Amino acid sequence: MERIWAPWRMEYIVGTTTKGDKKCFLCIDERHDEELLVIGRRGKAFVIMNKFPYTNGHIMVVPVRHTGSIEDLTDEELTDMMRLVKVMTEIFKEEFKVDGLNIGINIGRAAGAGLEEHVHIHVVPRWFGDANFMAVIGETRVISEHIMQTYKRLREKFVEKVF
Repeated sequence: MERIWAPWRMEYIVGTTTKGDKKCFLCIDERHDEELLVIGRRGKAFVIMNKFPYTNGHIMVVPVRHTGSIEDLTDEELTDMMRLVKVMTEIFKEEFKVDGLNIGINIGRAAGAGLEEHVHIHVVPRWFGDANFMAVIGETRVISEHIMQTYKRLREKFVEKVF
């Protein structure tokens, strides 16, 4: 088995739990939005970059309120989240010229939720050929643009659309 040294993953491994004294990484104070790659906020929800993306531009739409249960979300929270999914879908189609999008919610560890304590919607841009031999044979993902450059592009378009 091939090993790739990736010390940046330690942030993910130790930072995605709310158990004990650790804080949920999706419970974000607005003062730290840029530092934590929050693209924008609207009502009771916000959009944040996934620091460990499947593809370039992988984002999450998150309710501001900390809850791990979709059935506990209010109608207002659900509406604000879906409005942000719609906005980000438009941005990806216009700015990133995507061929498709995966949009989904993983509820529970058995369903693939890496963070069960704070429900969120993944929006993953897709292009023909993005799942090439690197992911299939090499078990390696290639992200084609630096995350900060992607963040700036998404943030700029979000501000244009929402404000």
